Amino acid sequence: MISVRRDQSAIHIETGKYRLEVDGVQPVTRLTWGDEQPPTWLMLLAQLDSDRGLDGTLRCQAPRVTEAGGEVVVTIDADSTTWRAKRVVLRCRPEELVFEASVEGVGRLSDVRLLGGIYTGNPRWGGGSFHSRWPARTLFCPSPDDPRRLLQPASESASIGVVGGDLPGRGHWFFTPAPFLFGGSTAEVGDPMDGSASPWQTLELQAPVNDANFSEQRYVAAQGGFGVVLAYDGQTAVDGEFATPPLGLRLAQSDPYAAIADHVERLRAAGLAPTVARSPADWWTRPIFCGWGEQFRTWRLSGGHAPDYSTRANYDRWLALLEERGVVPGTIVIDDKWQRSYGGNEPDEERWPDLRGWIADRHARSQHVLLWFKTWDVEGLPDEACVRDRLGQRIAADPDSSVYREILRESLERLLNPSGLDADGLKVDFTAHTPSGPGLVHAGTDRGILLLHRLLELVYGYAKAAKPDALVVTHTPNPLFADVTDMIRLNDLLRLRDPEPWAPAVAQMTHRARIARAVDPGWLIDTDDWCMPSKAEWRDYLAAKPALGVPALYYATGIDQSDEPFGADDYAAIRHAWGNR
Repeated sequence: MISVRRDQSAIHIETGKYRLEVDGVQPVTRLTWGDEQPPTWLMLLAQLDSDRGLDGTLRCQAPRVTEAGGEVVVTIDADSTTWRAKRVVLRCRPEELVFEASVEGVGRLSDVRLLGGIYTGNPRWGGGSFHSRWPARTLFCPSPDDPRRLLQPASESASIGVVGGDLPGRGHWFFTPAPFLFGGSTAEVGDPMDGSASPWQTLELQAPVNDANFSEQRYVAAQGGFGVVLAYDGQTAVDGEFATPPLGLRLAQSDPYAAIADHVERLRAAGLAPTVARSPADWWTRPIFCGWGEQFRTWRLSGGHAPDYSTRANYDRWLALLEERGVVPGTIVIDDKWQRSYGGNEPDEERWPDLRGWIADRHARSQHVLLWFKTWDVEGLPDEACVRDRLGQRIAADPDSSVYREILRESLERLLNPSGLDADGLKVDFTAHTPSGPGLVHAGTDRGILLLHRLLELVYGYAKAAKPDALVVTHTPNPLFADVTDMIRLNDLLRLRDPEPWAPAVAQMTHRARIARAVDPGWLIDTDDWCMPSKAEWRDYLAAKPALGVPALYYATGIDQSDEPFGADDYAAIRHAWGNR
């Protein structure tokens, strides 16, 4: 039940969950909920910048209120500096508020800001940029960045998306993308499950993957204020009408993981995210050995580059050493760089002579083999298979290019089909290198998150066509990506450019596993194992892995970061952790 009351200065909207006071003249509303919760101030503004310039709101009309379909809709028409028309809509539903904006005109979108923007319509306020006010002190972002913490101050900005790396300001590559949800609590806590932080508010996008042409959803903090920005990177053209993805504000969530599960359930019920019935092969749950940790350890001890040590001789040596100590993995991942080129994925015969024969030998031992697959890399690809910039430089593989699609199809057929190498699946990596930025030339119209989904849709489809029980492992725990992955990898523990102290492994990886399970309980989880700061941290995490997912082992001789060798008790601990697998 929603009630609406008007007086001379405001429109009052009330449900059993919240009370809303919409100013009758200015684009601002005051939201209150719960007896002890401070108010939230929402600026009913949007700023859709484009190559035509900054979008400023010059004037807002008085809000109009309509009631239909069990919701109350507040609509504000506005005059823009760059668009023919602009409109902001706030949908008041019994359990939530949903914010949307739309424009009419021509331009290529850059940043789209919701719940704030440039405004000059009230001389008493002065001109410039205005922000909403969220009384949260603690922010939950499901896209891990600094692995030494699980939560962050709400006064810091955060990002969820498909761009990142190890350089400053880009260290959120672990999940690309995470679910599109930010949580806020008025308490100052460090653990998402701390009961004193409840209740939580959440900000969440409610859109299908076909509307995700942006590369990032950003929570942008500003001196007690905030806004939500979608980064379209100058790649999305508007010629006519454009509407932003709906941004929902939900109240009184018990904890962030439960909020994610609720968010996903509603997306699926609305047909915005796929519902996938899973039938995992028996071998998918067996312990994994990936050689990357040993490659990295060998590099630190011997020099060169870590990919140089992806060789048949090294993997045979590491696996033989483990087997001698009673550690026999069910799945082996051959990591970077078994191939001559990342784009073509042809086996490097010098490093991996007779890879087909090697895989057949592992099959004879009842083991399965996954190949590390680097997304987006242009090495070995022709120009027409790539996204390019205005100088003609190849930026990334282009999933909308028919040339690239055929190269990808042929390579995965060659790698996975029993008539080819007969490998058993892929460890998909570097999804954070999704092409972004203005002036890029594509074969199609997909951009940002949608373009990454398009790529993984091709990889997943071609892999399953080549081998129906192929295992595809990604680090994309977003409900919109449930149809393009079988297993979620928790990814690297550390960012090596961070100063010490290093992250505590068990807390961080348990946090990531909870996020993935909240999105889709049917996903298997690859627990990863790299890179560990010390043997003590590694041992603690080793013991925790069976409860989190499929145990993964990246080391055979010792820990790379601390240079601590393994002893008999360490191999015994591995055997114990794997004992029920």
